[in-house]
Amino acid sequence: MPHQGEILQEAIKNSGISITRIVDELGITRPTIYRKFKEETLDYAFVKRVGDVISHDFSQDFTALQQTVLPLVAPIVTNSVTGVIDKSVASKQTAVSVIEPDIAKQLLALQQKYIALLESYNELLLKVYGPK
Repeated sequence: MPHQGEILQEAIKNSGISITRIVDELGITRPTIYRKFKEETLDYAFVKRVGDVISHDFSQDFTALQQTVLPLVAPIVTNSVTGVIDKSVASKQTAVSVIEPDIAKQLLALQQKYIALLESYNELLLKVYGPK
C-alpha cells in the first residue's frame, strides 16, 4: 500500500501540471516537494494546498487510519480596536498530532512541523519582500 507521499506524487503526476508550477504556487522549493514525496504521513494543510493547485480532492485517497494530522477550525479572531474579523488569522488552519507512543515517530512529526513552519515563514517573506 503506498504511503501518503507516494499518493501525493502520483496525483501530481496524473494532473499533468509541472512540478515547477506547483512549487511556485506553493512558495516552496523543488527539494521540499521531493522530500514530501518520501514522507509516510503529510500535514493536512499541505495536502489541501497541493490539492487546490492541481484541482484534486485527496479526501478519498487518504483513509482515516493513514491520516495522523487532524485539521482544526481556527477560531474567528476580531480586531479589538475596530471589531472587524481578521480573515488572515481566521483563515489559517492549525494541526494537532495524535500522540504517538514511539519517540522516533514523535521526533519525525516535530521535524515535519518545523519544516512546515519554515516553509510558511518563507512564504510570508516572499509576500512581504517579494522575490529576490
